Amino acid sequence: MAVLVGKKAPFFEADAVVNGDEFVEKFSLNQYIGKKHVLFFFYPMDFTFVCPTELLAFQEKLEAFEKRNCAVVACSTDSKFSHWAWLHTELRQGGIKGVTYPLVSDLSKCIAENFDVLAGVYDYDEEEEEVTFEGDPVAYRGLFLIDKQGIIRHQLVNDLPLGRSVDEALRMVDALQFHEENGEVCPANWHQGLEGLQATHEGVANYLGK
Repeated sequence: MAVLVGKKAPFFEADAVVNGDEFVEKFSLNQYIGKKHVLFFFYPMDFTFVCPTELLAFQEKLEAFEKRNCAVVACSTDSKFSHWAWLHTELRQGGIKGVTYPLVSDLSKCIAENFDVLAGVYDYDEEEEEVTFEGDPVAYRGLFLIDKQGIIRHQLVNDLPLGRSVDEALRMVDALQFHEENGEVCPANWHQGLEGLQATHEGVANYLGK
């Protein structure tokens, strides 16, 4: 699994569904560069079980992300038509109706592969002269916090059965923005409203009260 922190987020242009209803071609994260932070996350599949709980949880906190000038964008290896159908399915039937942030279609699996969250690998069988795939042809639950310069500053990758904490994702946005605005670093268990610390031995000692 590649560590992408500190590197430019891989570029892509892909189909997406935005505002819960609108098809967009050549959707790209580059539209946010210089304007917004981006919380870009992968999920395995539409019409599954853990996935709707995550997408709906992000929607519930979407206003909080927007207040922080942070865009939320999701991506899976499903088609744009599957996204559209899922977005138009009622919650009681396993849908995510009401989600408004963009859902990117990675049908080719290239985006997941470039972010190194594809839950398997392609291989070439020389004897059979065919391409094979080992693993699950879906994305792990990868999450990437991207700054306004397009640099990944935080990443988290969960295995398929393990849902993520939206509150923790929001905390990381707060931590990054606090550091950018104040120049101080964020110690263990930091959250919005707490003091940061100077990145010096004296600063750590003062923070710990020693």
